Amino acid sequence: MVEFSDLDQVWFVVTPQSPFKTKQSMLDNYQRLEMVYRATEDYPKLRPSDIEFNLPQPNYTINTLVYLQEKYTNYEFALIMGEDNLNSFHKWKNYEVILENHELYVYPRISQDTTENDLRQSKKVHLIDAPIMEISSTFIRNSIKQGKLVKPLLPNRVWEYLDEMNFYK
Repeated sequence: MVEFSDLDQVWFVVTPQSPFKTKQSMLDNYQRLEMVYRATEDYPKLRPSDIEFNLPQPNYTINTLVYLQEKYTNYEFALIMGEDNLNSFHKWKNYEVILENHELYVYPRISQDTTENDLRQSKKVHLIDAPIMEISSTFIRNSIKQGKLVKPLLPNRVWEYLDEMNFYK
């Protein structure tokens, strides 16, 4: 995303618990953070973050953005989301405040649910022209469970960690 936009850095905020997800089949917070560290370690413009680990749970994006803006007053924060999430963005807590105070960068997705909505017309919403990735974390997890070879789809250090820890097997 940093290569396809005017962003200086991209922070990968590992979220402990999504308010929209009831079933938590995720790895431990620190295990997921370790994977992000491994995936981004060779890219200085990509930064892993555990900023949400110490915020009250369940946490909402608006709370994270307010916290970040207060803590890093010299930074300007934007939000990156997949195109599929833009369609439900109006359901997010205080989405109007997010849109009023932050730019939204929307990464293209292949989806039958991609619909036109008023948010797409906002000057704060930037639809990014970037390669569409036809792969998801669910696909990776399910493929590992089924014993399929996914190593070529992942950064080497992430694959090594998944394999070493026997995750998703």
